[in-house]
Amino acid sequence: MSAAPPLVPLTRPRRLRSGDRVAVVAPSGPIPEERLARGLAILRGWGLEPVVAPHVLDAHPRHDYLAGTDRARARDLQDAWCDPSVAAVLCGRGGYGVQRMVDLLDWTAIRAAGPKVFVGYSDVTALHEAFALRAGLATLHGPMVAAATFLDDAPTQEHLRATLLEPESVRTVPALKTARTLVPGRARGVTFGGCACLLAAGLGTPDDRPTGRGGLLLLEDVGEEPYRLDRMLTQLLRAGLLEGVTGILLGSWEECGPYGELHALFEDRLAGLGVPVVEEYGFGHCPSTLTIPLGAAAAFDADTCTLTLDAPALD
Repeated sequence: MSAAPPLVPLTRPRRLRSGDRVAVVAPSGPIPEERLARGLAILRGWGLEPVVAPHVLDAHPRHDYLAGTDRARARDLQDAWCDPSVAAVLCGRGGYGVQRMVDLLDWTAIRAAGPKVFVGYSDVTALHEAFALRAGLATLHGPMVAAATFLDDAPTQEHLRATLLEPESVRTVPALKTARTLVPGRARGVTFGGCACLLAAGLGTPDDRPTGRGGLLLLEDVGEEPYRLDRMLTQLLRAGLLEGVTGILLGSWEECGPYGELHALFEDRLAGLGVPVVEEYGFGHCPSTLTIPLGAAAAFDADTCTLTLDAPALD
C-alpha cells in the first residue's frame, strides 16, 4: 500500500482592507448579544464593516447549547461565503454544533465562490478541516468575535488585526513566554490541526485525514481531564493521524488539570515520535492567544519556539 501524499500549502485568501465587509456567523453555540456588540465595535475600530448573519442570535427550540437550528446555522455560513461583497467570515464563538451542520453546506458552491478569510477555533476546528479537505482553502486558527479572550485582551486583538490587515508584519509567529521545548529540533511542514477533541471526533467522518504526513500539527483543548486527553491522543496515534508529522505545537490547556500531569502525558504520547515539540505555545483557549494560519507552509524551530511562515498568512 503506497504512502499517502504529504500535505501541501492551501489556497490563501486576500488580506483585508479598510472598508471591507466581514460577516459574523454562529456555527456552534449561542452568542450573548452584549458580547457580540462589543466585538462588532472592535471590528469597526479597525475600519471594517461587520454584518451579522440573520440567525446569529437565534436559540435552538430544544437544545439550548446550539445557536439556532442546524439548517439555519449552515445557511448563514453558506450565504456569507457565497456573497461576493463579503471578504471574510468570522465566527462569533465556539461551543458545540459544527459537526451537526457541516454536511448541510454546499461544498461545490463554496469551492466555486473561491477563497476568503475564515477565522475561529475550538469547535470550529471541524470547519477548518472541512475547508482544507473539501475546498483546498487555507484558514485562520484565531480568536472569535464574541469570545472573552478576544473582547478583554489587547494582545489577542492586535495579533488578529495585524494578521488580517498587515499579514507581512506577523510572518514570524513567536510563542508566548509560557512556551518551552519538549523535544528540540527544527522542521518544515504545512500547518494543520486545532482542538484535540474535535480532531479525534473527526476520525471516520468525511473529513478524516489518512495521515498528517508532512504536517506541522497544532493541538490544544479546554476543560478536559488528563485521562481524556490521553484517550484522544492515543486515538489519533492509533488512527495514523500523527504518522509522518514533522513537528508539533501544543497550545493552551485551560482547565485540563495540573500542568505537571499534562507535561508527563505529552512526553509519554508525543516525545517518542522523534519530531520537534513545543509546549504552551500560546494559541487556543488562553489570554494573549495567537492567530495561526492553517494550510500554510512554514519552518518550525523548537529550540527558539518560533514558527516562520514561507509567505504571509493572507495574500
